[in-house]
Amino acid sequence: MTIQTRPARHASGAPVAPAAQAGPTTAPARSSVRPTARSPLRWVAALTLLATGATHIPVIVEHLHEAPYIGVLFLALTAVTFTLALVLVDTDRPLVWAASAVICALAVGGYLLSRATPLPQIGDDVGNWTEPLGLAAISVEATTVLLAAWRLLSRRR
Repeated sequence: MTIQTRPARHASGAPVAPAAQAGPTTAPARSSVRPTARSPLRWVAALTLLATGATHIPVIVEHLHEAPYIGVLFLALTAVTFTLALVLVDTDRPLVWAASAVICALAVGGYLLSRATPLPQIGDDVGNWTEPLGLAAISVEATTVLLAAWRLLSRRR
């Protein structure tokens, strides 16, 4: 026995497209698989972000006593760079790359500012360009900025 159905029609008598017909539908399954086009650079950038935070940990307490606002900024920088490292490895999204570049560029700018002009409560840092932790910090921060710029610009192609 064959059952034939008539095509569905609007009240105006016009046929209804099959996709618009009422009936059971299934939504497309969402894939739990992450995109495969994630950059291997994210691992290097995550390491430089972790190193950025790590270079500031040894001086947080000292700066909380000497110049509390700097100590708080170092603490925030450490927390943010550690968080960005974790998020970058997991998501590899342009917003995370851009945030990493901005945070590290601001850190480099802060270092340059503190060495070029006396800041409140830490004026003795002016001219101290060769402090080992400072050099390590600006090295990994600058590397993060370059990696982020490379990744963001390569996505545009």
